[in-house]
Amino acid sequence: MTPGGDRPARAVTPPGTTRPTRADLAAAADRTIPDVLAPGLAVLFVGINPGLWSAATGWHFARPGNRFWPALHRGGFTPRLLHPSEQDELPALGLGITNMAARASARADELSTEELLDGAAILTDKVARYRPRWVAVVGVTAYRIGFQRPKATFGPQPESLAGARLWVLPNPSGLNAHFTPVTLGLAFAELRTATDLPDRRPAGPPDHLISAGSPE
Repeated sequence: MTPGGDRPARAVTPPGTTRPTRADLAAAADRTIPDVLAPGLAVLFVGINPGLWSAATGWHFARPGNRFWPALHRGGFTPRLLHPSEQDELPALGLGITNMAARASARADELSTEELLDGAAILTDKVARYRPRWVAVVGVTAYRIGFQRPKATFGPQPESLAGARLWVLPNPSGLNAHFTPVTLGLAFAELRTATDLPDRRPAGPPDHLISAGSPE
């Protein structure tokens, strides 16, 4: 299958999951959520910080319209489009998720520079402890600020992080109009190719776009 290509796929919402109410979302501000982590992962994805949907549900990239989970599948990292509630399946695929800043907010631009600098230091310690082979920061602006690399661009970075190779991916938020679902899938596929992980999508002809963004 062509990297970034599309298949007719939909993330199935598991029984018993409910949408957070407005009150739930308001109460979720400043919460933290657990990482999805294990030692020796192939790729550790690093979000900017949890959104309110993520903080309310405990699932990373959980806001409807966030394109992380579809891009992960389009890029060949997962055999099907996972629902955010299935995030604990990632370590078995050699994948994990953490964040640059721990506290939840409605928008990433609510974070201070100090929070991102502190988050980069915490991330460095975490990578040294868990030893992933690659660290993929999902958002170039957060990477530039947190790691004081103002000229950083997308793709592989010249520096390493506690022994791990570094890569910067586009922000999959639905607010990022610079990337379409297809170009996000291509960006994720480029990373997967660099990591030597197999394309886990079932073989078959490309079809229409993966429906529905999936949720931070």
